[in-house]
Amino acid sequence: MDVVTIGDAMVSLNPMSKGPMRYVSTFERKVGGAELNAAIGCSRLGLKTKWISRLGNDEFGRYILNFVRGEGIDTSAVTLVDQYPTSVYFKEILEDGSGRTFYYRSDSPTTTLKTEDISASIFSGAKLLHVTGVFPAVDKAKNVELIKQAVVLAKQEGMLVSLDPNIRLKLWSKEEAKAGLTELLPYTDILLTGVEEAEILYGTADPDEIIAESIEHGISWIAIKQGESGSIGYHRSEKLVSPAVKARKVVDTVGAGDGFDAGFIYGVLNGWPLERSLHFANTIGSMVVSVSGDNEGLPYLEDVLVQLGEKESIER
Repeated sequence: MDVVTIGDAMVSLNPMSKGPMRYVSTFERKVGGAELNAAIGCSRLGLKTKWISRLGNDEFGRYILNFVRGEGIDTSAVTLVDQYPTSVYFKEILEDGSGRTFYYRSDSPTTTLKTEDISASIFSGAKLLHVTGVFPAVDKAKNVELIKQAVVLAKQEGMLVSLDPNIRLKLWSKEEAKAGLTELLPYTDILLTGVEEAEILYGTADPDEIIAESIEHGISWIAIKQGESGSIGYHRSEKLVSPAVKARKVVDTVGAGDGFDAGFIYGVLNGWPLERSLHFANTIGSMVVSVSGDNEGLPYLEDVLVQLGEKESIER
């Protein structure tokens, strides 16, 4: 196993037309969830991936479980539970590809996950645990400790830990997010963050200060995601600015950060130089935003290599 991740998944209802959601009449059913998106991204790049979660024992839960299995992801740590409906969220997409999300995930099935469900055997032989700030926010009273236990076990198993703060202020406040995620930083090897999220954690939006604060916590790889401005990375005293890769057309920005995470993780696990890992991750982010849906745009490895000009595409 290369990558293990833990988190919530939802049925994503994507609008069939753009504009304010109050004017949208029809939606298309898809699958979403930050940690799951990252797992799908890693799996499509060829990494062996496991996902730890709970889903409702209902039609939506079975739909998600079958979808995830179809992506080649190990679901041995996923259970269908009664009396907890599978979470749902609606997306609003505006003409420029930006939008908002509206969650219906109270009493998420993942609230039934307990610390005793997270054991060292789940991580045995794996190389990396990827966590985000979304799952802790779903159940603030319990999930911070659950994730903390997971990262402690992962470190005991000799694994790397990657953290994407992915702070959702609809789920918890800035103060709650900072308090909860700061507990994870001493166990983090790879920080994958946006500038706004880093400012919540560290109180600064300055990349040099973000890097310095991360180094103080013992973080080895730092990637600061800047969207259409590219990314900034740091590893072993090397700081690099990686220019953005222009997207063909911005259709839907959801999932771009998760795709970046998968790409950077792939680079780290393959021992790539920082520059290549950043450019690879930027390229995936640019590919994701050109496709509607949370994970439909996450590319396979050969697609990324074609985009990079490293492999020839034969159309017919």
